[in-house]
Amino acid sequence: MKKRLLVLVAGFFFMFGTIAKADEGMWLLPLLKQLNIDAMQQKGFKLTAEDIYNVNNSSIKDAIIIFGRGCTGEIVSEQGLILTNHHCGYGAIQQHSTPEHDYLADGFWAKTIQEEIPTPGLTATFLVRIEEVTEKVNAALNSDMSEADRNKAITEVGRKISKEATDGTGYRGRVQSFFGGNQFFLLVYEEFTDVRMVGAPPSSIGKFGADTDNWMWPRHTGDFSVFRVYANKDNKPAAYSTENVPYKPKHHLPVSIKGVKKGDFTMIMGYPGSTQRYMTSSEVDERMKISNASRIFIRGIRQEILLKDMQADKAVNIKYASKYAGSSNYWKNSIGMNKALKRLKVYDYKKANEDEFTKWVNADPERVKKYGDALNLINEAVTGRKELLHVSQYINESLFGGTELIGIASSGTQLAEPLKSGKKEDLDKLVSMLKNRSVNFYKNYNAPTDQKVAKSMFRIFAENVPLQNQPDIFNTIRTKYKGDFDKFIDEMYNKSIFVDSSKLYAFLAKPTLKALEKDPAYIAAKSINAKAEEIFAKMDPLNQKLQRGQRLFIAGVLEMNQGKAMYPDANFTMRLTYG
Repeated sequence: MKKRLLVLVAGFFFMFGTIAKADEGMWLLPLLKQLNIDAMQQKGFKLTAEDIYNVNNSSIKDAIIIFGRGCTGEIVSEQGLILTNHHCGYGAIQQHSTPEHDYLADGFWAKTIQEEIPTPGLTATFLVRIEEVTEKVNAALNSDMSEADRNKAITEVGRKISKEATDGTGYRGRVQSFFGGNQFFLLVYEEFTDVRMVGAPPSSIGKFGADTDNWMWPRHTGDFSVFRVYANKDNKPAAYSTENVPYKPKHHLPVSIKGVKKGDFTMIMGYPGSTQRYMTSSEVDERMKISNASRIFIRGIRQEILLKDMQADKAVNIKYASKYAGSSNYWKNSIGMNKALKRLKVYDYKKANEDEFTKWVNADPERVKKYGDALNLINEAVTGRKELLHVSQYINESLFGGTELIGIASSGTQLAEPLKSGKKEDLDKLVSMLKNRSVNFYKNYNAPTDQKVAKSMFRIFAENVPLQNQPDIFNTIRTKYKGDFDKFIDEMYNKSIFVDSSKLYAFLAKPTLKALEKDPAYIAAKSINAKAEEIFAKMDPLNQKLQRGQRLFIAGVLEMNQGKAMYPDANFTMRLTYG
């Protein structure tokens, strides 16, 4: 599900096992038998750990999928029927909507297999297996490595492990880090690319309460949509074809209408995206005052402009519905998170936990040697990158993410090098990539709306970022345009080839360096890219220091709680929770 951040705040109180009072956790499936199954059965679970996760036989994990690139879905029939959230299917519903057939507003129901709508780009991904590979990865590491060298070695050995595990199978694999780089698992997946839309309620049901009720509980909404995964006649993944047939899953979840009663055993399986439950007090402060605060402020302004245009024009509403929903999702999440962090005094609670950790470390010289620098490294990194993170957040939220023209023009900056060098093969490849990206971009783009947004985004960037950290294009606005942001934006949107698909395609048919370098959106994007790279380069050593501190701190926490069931932060791998 897109709310894959889950509830960050809830986890802040469970970093140390002695504190936990309620059932909670995001448990790894291969470890259920070792850590959880006895407790689950005591609470009323009637099955075994093997019924949930089994490599050799069908199990419940075979019915749980990654829907698209960031959601959870479940297979609920022998014919590959997928049930997922309405907000997870929202992009696909929007993709098929037009002012004449507005499935967002009116809903959609295929009455036959033939009426199901192919959805290019949508995928259904099944977990094949999970395998711990910590020893293999650690064999390629040593304590003298910098974090950059360590990351490089982890990537290289991870690719090797994945390749060996999937060669000739049609599967794809990746090695992922858990517990801050202290544990590693190989995850092997099978991906299907022919997924078709079957049904969705109108948004008045599926999105009832809209963004006002987002991230609120209880929420009374029909938040569901229905799709189906298709395969070739051998039941294997295949590109869309009229010859494909509904996929026959290894396992599907039967739907019960018996209802539930208080005290019934409950469990949830899915793909939570990310949590930061091992954050320290300084990281919590950074999250509240920089990351969340900037997102709340910038997105609030942008969304107000988008909503006004969406309400005034049905075609614009369809184009921006999914974008608006995606933006407001984490905007609302950040608002609620900050309120809860303040109300629950999480900063103070974290400080107390860190005092407990420091006391434990200092009680043993060997622990001091291993973990004594952990908190200092984290605090130094957070303090050192404060202004840089603020700038980075503003670049991403207001310029790259907030101004769509800058985003597409930024992709176009890659054309400059092959145009200078004359490497036709490289140029052709980049032109093809830009054409492919632009198809969906312009389908869901309204230049007048983006132009209004750009005027606000450039202005608030200039007002909230120190001069020395502003891209050169802002100096141009202050000198050539005498600080008139509206004049600069109007000229950029009037003259740029990136504003209009026909202009861009005409340029891409015969691209020249001269035409590219005089384009105002290209000039702005190039300037912003240069500043972003500069900020990233300055942040990199601090981020590495932070990563090392986090890894040591989490390793210490695990040792401090040795013998207690502990689980890693969410990282978009399949997890289970129960109660």
